[in-house]
Amino acid sequence: MARGFAIKKLPGFTFIAMLTFFLLYLPIATLVVFAFNGSDSFVNWGGPSLRWFEQAMANEDVREASLRSLWIAAWAAVLASICATMAALATTRTAPYRGLTFKYAFINQPLMVPEIVTAVALLILFSRIKVWSGYSGLGYLILAHTAFCIPFAYLPIRARLESMDTTLERAAADLYATPWQAFKRVTFPLLWPGILAGFMLAFVISLDDVVITEFVKSGGQDTLPTYMLGQLRRSVSPEMNAISTVFLALSVLIVTVFFLVNRKRV
Repeated sequence: MARGFAIKKLPGFTFIAMLTFFLLYLPIATLVVFAFNGSDSFVNWGGPSLRWFEQAMANEDVREASLRSLWIAAWAAVLASICATMAALATTRTAPYRGLTFKYAFINQPLMVPEIVTAVALLILFSRIKVWSGYSGLGYLILAHTAFCIPFAYLPIRARLESMDTTLERAAADLYATPWQAFKRVTFPLLWPGILAGFMLAFVISLDDVVITEFVKSGGQDTLPTYMLGQLRRSVSPEMNAISTVFLALSVLIVTVFFLVNRKRV
């Protein structure tokens, strides 16, 4: 019997894998280390210190931008998860028909189109709405982030639906459950891990977005990424290392929570 192909047994696999991880995580590790640097320099080590974290926490602009980022990301993730769940149900709980593939491509279009194109399109649309309505609040940023995050939330939700056995849903229908009752009692509990994955992915994508935010935001609506970008254009401060480290820790926390919740359900 012929042995199966195993990529791990190829010559040099371990070396290439370790080199890849090293090159990938070395810049991140350097950033985290120098976030605790007591010196004003990015290069010279001045001893361990929480100075830059304290300075960032005391910065009112950083606090406002952080809260604004979390607020926008939370709303965008919730709305994107709702829209993605409905889209996933509509494209999976149906018999194949002509045009279904086009709908898949249409929903996932923001993943394939350069983000700058989406940003410019949203800028043109919202600029006209602002002129007509006179409203220039955070609603535009929330809608823009929601539109961009929908495909990110859609992919894990659709994957979860496609892997689910429809026997229980059909059994609920045979027992005279309405479509809403079947969804509430059967589909939703089974789909919950996928929705949670989509929500967390959309939250992180929204929290990290710069291009769309930079084009859509009005004056005084900086999120933390756009605030950091503006500061880096003026002067490079180790305070940015501390803020980036907090961002990294938040992302790791979200991924860890999802892993634990999903593992527990499995």
